[in-house]
Amino acid sequence: MIHRSMIHKWVVIAWRLQLGSTFISFVSEMLPYDSVNRETANKLDAVVLAPDYRLAPQYPYPAALEDCISAIKFFLQDKVLAKYGVDPNRICISGDSSGGAFAATVAQLLQDDPQYKDNIKAQTLLYPILQTLDTLTPSYQTYEHGPFLSRRIAMKLTCLYLTDNKELPETILRNNHVPHESRHLFKFVNWSDFLPEKYKKNHVYKEPVLGNINASHPALMDNKVSPLLVNDSQLQRLPLTYILTCEHDIVRDDGLIYVTRLRNAGVPVTHDHIEDGFHGAISFATSPLHLQLGLRLRDKYISWLEENL
Repeated sequence: MIHRSMIHKWVVIAWRLQLGSTFISFVSEMLPYDSVNRETANKLDAVVLAPDYRLAPQYPYPAALEDCISAIKFFLQDKVLAKYGVDPNRICISGDSSGGAFAATVAQLLQDDPQYKDNIKAQTLLYPILQTLDTLTPSYQTYEHGPFLSRRIAMKLTCLYLTDNKELPETILRNNHVPHESRHLFKFVNWSDFLPEKYKKNHVYKEPVLGNINASHPALMDNKVSPLLVNDSQLQRLPLTYILTCEHDIVRDDGLIYVTRLRNAGVPVTHDHIEDGFHGAISFATSPLHLQLGLRLRDKYISWLEENL
């Protein structure tokens, strides 16, 4: 039997990038993220749940997302929360990179589900990948060749997650993969409307070229793959949010756009932008590198959780 006085712990449910794999199963080493999760649990006296999920290409979309949803719904059962002494009012969903996409999507889906809509207190998204509609935002252009994650590799991995269509990566690289009937979605990712001026620099917005639907894939237009594609009324229901973006990162602008859209919708958002940061940097916080940048990102993430959960 667990007394109410024992039910005090926070829980952080974390989905992590598979060390650059972006949903893909060719990398299995997860020690850096195990270290971050252990540090989070120890520093906060929190329960940290790091669910595994099926990986593409063996298990393409939506297998991984389904696993994430199943895991959190299982853990949100009263008997499971009580077993681990978790306060049901102090639950956070967290993710970095592709894990950030999962975390953002799961938060949206739970807020739309009457049974779970009040269960999540916060979401934390570290350099999240949030859309595949426009792959020529300023950050995609500026950091096309990396560091760490290049535009070409990111598109290949995204396509492997979604489909076995061999032509799709090149179509996305040309940025003409959106069918005519999905043109209305551009308003959700139009960086000229949502990016702060300092990040636009000398870039001029050009609407992506509308493509042939036969060369595309419907999941690319699905807001469960691209959480930025939901409307403002859905965003309004989201919980307290922390977003960390890195300057030297092709998906920098995904996070920046989400910050603006969430704030416009009235969601309380804390945003940290790391000027010397790059994609996946938190994975370098542990051995063998112990990179100071990774340690700094880890500490910012944990500090925000400590102050807000």
